[in-house]
Amino acid sequence: MKITVRQAELDDVDALVPLFDAYRQFYDQPSDMTRARNWLRARIGANESVVLLVERDGQALGFAQLYPMYSSVQTARIWVLNDLYVVPEERRLGAATALLKAAIEYARDDGARRLQLETGRRNLAARALYQAAGWQEDDTQWYSVPLN
Repeated sequence: MKITVRQAELDDVDALVPLFDAYRQFYDQPSDMTRARNWLRARIGANESVVLLVERDGQALGFAQLYPMYSSVQTARIWVLNDLYVVPEERRLGAATALLKAAIEYARDDGARRLQLETGRRNLAARALYQAAGWQEDDTQWYSVPLN
């Protein structure tokens, strides 16, 4: 059956919650469906993020979440593809690639200068996916400092 990607709305939060919770667990966070629901409702409800939902026959398979950012140097909007998740049994069947294409299309249609993401150097499967989809690793180095 055909895979489709569409922008999620508040009515989609219940379908997104288990996916978002599984995504967070992948990054060693404890399962917390209430926290997942509250986060998604707040981000989507306040238009603070764009969530793209990939489905087959109305069944949610995964999502990508984009956040807006701005470049002072380029004086332009940038979108950050912060989250990408596909249920394990649907991986390598085109859902992630469809999400990446939809994210690029969304950012381009919005007039953004670029779409960027980051992933761990040891996440070899994700890095292979991104490179196969035409993404390039750049020369920048991200740094962070924990605030809590």
